[in-house]
Amino acid sequence: MVKTATFEALLDDAKPDGQGGFTFTLEGETYALRDKDEVKIIAEQHGYIIIY
Repeated sequence: MVKTATFEALLDDAKPDGQGGFTFTLEGETYALRDKDEVKIIAEQHGYIIIY
């Protein structure tokens, strides 16, 4: 199965955590991020092809 996501949609799912970082949930797993750009790396680890 091919999984795709737009970069903008992934960024929308990165929510401020109130401590200067972000929380991001993908496929039921929640990640603590320092920078929103980390969503790309996480999505690719889950097998997503990112569309810009």
